[in-house]
Amino acid sequence: MKQKNILITKQDMEDLRQILDPARRPLSKDPQLLETLEQELDRAQIVSPSQVPEDLVTMNSQVRLKDLDTGIDAIYVLVFPRNADFAQGRISVLAPIGTAILGYRVGDVIKWRVPGGKRRFRVEEVLYQPEAAATASAQDCQRNAERRPRRHRERMPGLQPVYPTI
Repeated sequence: MKQKNILITKQDMEDLRQILDPARRPLSKDPQLLETLEQELDRAQIVSPSQVPEDLVTMNSQVRLKDLDTGIDAIYVLVFPRNADFAQGRISVLAPIGTAILGYRVGDVIKWRVPGGKRRFRVEEVLYQPEAAATASAQDCQRNAERRPRRHRERMPGLQPVYPTI
């Protein structure tokens, strides 16, 4: 249903492949959903977390979607199946819309089959993305480190080097 290749981090790929591992699959999972996710992963391009665009939907991203058929906006967090709670807006990557949005970017329109038929969604906004948050945190740490005064002897009066006597 989706045409373009998606981007995914190596860690997300490894974690998602574990879900697909037959030895780890719970018997109650819908085999069609697992197959659909596997097809998506097979055509995904792996990128490092530092290469992830800020507007890309990755695992644990909070995203605002617009249903183009109804005009309704909804906010979801894309999560692994064990963390899913639809009432809290946490949708599983194994749910049809979860698989559909993985790896897409703001502005992308996705046509996807959901239980009620075929729907069209547009990614309106990525409100939170772990990779972007980590990059921002690392940049904040770097900026803070650059602002800290360097400790030199001349800034610390009374401090003299100590040399061992022989």
